[in-house]
Amino acid sequence: MLKDELPIATFVCPTGLRDLCIGEQGTDARLDHPLDVQVFHIRLANSAGRREAASLLIRKMYGWRGYAVEPEEDIEPNKITLYAETGGVVVGTMSLCLDRDFSLPADENFRDKLDGLREQGRRLCEPSRLAIDKGVTKRVFASLIHISYIYSHNIHGFTDYIIEVNPRHVMFYKRMLGFRDFGGERPCTRVGAPAVLLRLELDYMGDQIRRWGGLMEAHGEERSFYPYFFPTWDEPGITARLMGGRN
Repeated sequence: MLKDELPIATFVCPTGLRDLCIGEQGTDARLDHPLDVQVFHIRLANSAGRREAASLLIRKMYGWRGYAVEPEEDIEPNKITLYAETGGVVVGTMSLCLDRDFSLPADENFRDKLDGLREQGRRLCEPSRLAIDKGVTKRVFASLIHISYIYSHNIHGFTDYIIEVNPRHVMFYKRMLGFRDFGGERPCTRVGAPAVLLRLELDYMGDQIRRWGGLMEAHGEERSFYPYFFPTWDEPGITARLMGGRN
């Protein structure tokens, strides 16, 4: 196995636990592990084949909701793409755009708002093209977000996530990750639907990870996704594998 084929992170989940899944439909039985667990790997999509597999899931999930999806550029120097797979099937993906020498996707509709943050010295990054297949454990979503946090904040020192979401998904991101309103609602030209701009300070995310990460079902009354993030002692290994894959 080549070095860049090693997963950034691996975890297992019992199959058949509906309260731990996103969506209403179960996953394909072929994805079940023989010992009644599913093994998930999070990887960098740093080859054409992997990027295409991630794009197929994007088109499937966005098309199901009636959104238009623009084709993704082959290589963009300010962006990484992560994907989750189990049984050789891609079940989750997200991209992370860094505000370096290129504009962010949200600049197309909210540049005035983002420029205000830049003038304050904030370093922005934008999670985008997030898709999770139906019936997949919420740990996949949490793992993708946590790894993107490690890459953007711990390795590269970025300070804020900004995201454009459909108005009906606003409460999900507020409740599950702590995003806050930032730019109001405007038409999003990329997907042909309205979008609301939200912001999350990454120092806040780090505090929540340190408090809740790794607790999973032992989280008590906490209703966010943070208990399904990795425990903090997993971060050094994830960081090293990320830096080995792309820095």
